[in-house]
Parts: sequence; structure tokens; C-alpha cells
Amino acid sequence: MTQKSSDAAAPPLKASGPDGQLARNDFTPERVAAYAQLAAHFGDAKFLSEEEREKSRAEVMAAHVPETELWVFGYGSLMWNPAVHVDQSLPAHIEGLQRSFSMRLMFGRAMPDNPGLMLCLVPGGRCAGIAHRIAPEHVESESRILWMREMLSGAYTPTWVDIDLGARRVRGVTFVMNIDHPRYQPDLPHDIQAERIAKAEGHLGTSRDYLFRTVAALEGAGLKDEYLDDLHARVRALTVQSSQGTTP
Repeated sequence: MTQKSSDAAAPPLKASGPDGQLARNDFTPERVAAYAQLAAHFGDAKFLSEEEREKSRAEVMAAHVPETELWVFGYGSLMWNPAVHVDQSLPAHIEGLQRSFSMRLMFGRAMPDNPGLMLCLVPGGRCAGIAHRIAPEHVESESRILWMREMLSGAYTPTWVDIDLGARRVRGVTFVMNIDHPRYQPDLPHDIQAERIAKAEGHLGTSRDYLFRTVAALEGAGLKDEYLDDLHARVRALTVQSSQGTTP
């Protein structure tokens, strides 16, 4: 009998960048195929084909003026680990969208038998983050990498937004939750979110490290997110309790 195990397929999924971060050369057809194989093995959401992914990119980039820069708004790991060529990164805000750990995560910083959560953007509020500028000559190559990174399963909807850089506003792309996607898990209580983030771990590291680095990136840019600060405190407390062998 074949057993579905978390050890079913691991490498080449480990990150090759420093300190466990993803590098640009991690985003290859082979890596995408490895994730797709894992998703199929464990019955997770179906991955987009290369043709579907490129169709999505073409549709979104049709609104981009040729031979001009591309701004990308990051609110999670894109802030501190963009893994694409950027020539400027600035503190930024967008209106009408807010962070939420509402996307089910089964790979990367989690495993099918120890699932976690990933950040997404959902309607409402305001979001602080980092806006990255991609130079005109790199837009084609780097947008291809971005789609290979963010659009594996179609859980996000690439969306043009107005990005407030403080001194000026620019148009840019960010990745908003596709609320019709099977990975969407809305309205989870904060204690459940914190528990999953505190426990989940996979080939790319822990979910709590993802949270901690995101908070640190905001703090480093002079930005705050009360929702993340609350989760940060909850996860820290759970981590201490776990290390001491106690439960809440």
C-alpha cells in the first residue's frame, strides 16, 4: 500500500539564497514541476499550467506601458525577499486592501500533515508595505519570475493598485486573494491563526519565521501593522510555551 507521507518529495524545493531565502534562480520550470507534483500527490489545489500562468501575465501586463518601469507592492516575503532584480525599494501604502493570514499553506513553510497559513490581501482597510521598482529593461524577465513565484495555483489575483510612496503616487501590481480559490480560509480566529503559524514548518523554514521577518521588515521601514503585531505577540507566547513544555 502506498502511504502519503510528508517525505514524499522534498528537494529541489530548498531555497538556495543566503539565510534560507529564495534566490532568483530558484524559480525554474523544474521547481514549479516539483511543487505541482507535491500538490497532486497530496490532493492540494491544482497548479496552473505554464500556458495559463503566461496568459494571466499577458492579460495583466497589457495595462503596462512598454519601456517603462514596473512597481510591485509587497506585503509579505516580497518585502524582505523579492528574489527579482529591483533597483529601488520604498516604504509604501495602499488603500482598500488589508493583510490577512487567510490562505492555506501546505508546502514551503508547512507540510500537508502540519499545514500553515500564508498572507494575502483582502478587501478593507489600508496596508503598509514595500514598493519595489523594476527597471524598464528588466520588466519582461522579472515579471515572468514574479508570476512563477506568486501564481503557481492561481490563489492570487494580480491587481493594479495606486501605491502611495509619500512624496508621490505610482501605479503598480500586487497580488490579492482570489476569494473563490479552495485555499482561501476566511475569518479564522486570531488564536487559530497564531497556533497554525507557530507550529507549521516545511522545506523553506517555519511559518513563524515568515511572520517575524515580515514584522521586522515593516519595523525597519518605519511602518506598523497592528494585526501583525497582535499575531507576533501571540506566536511568541506560543513558542515560549512550547519550548518550556507547557500549553496555554
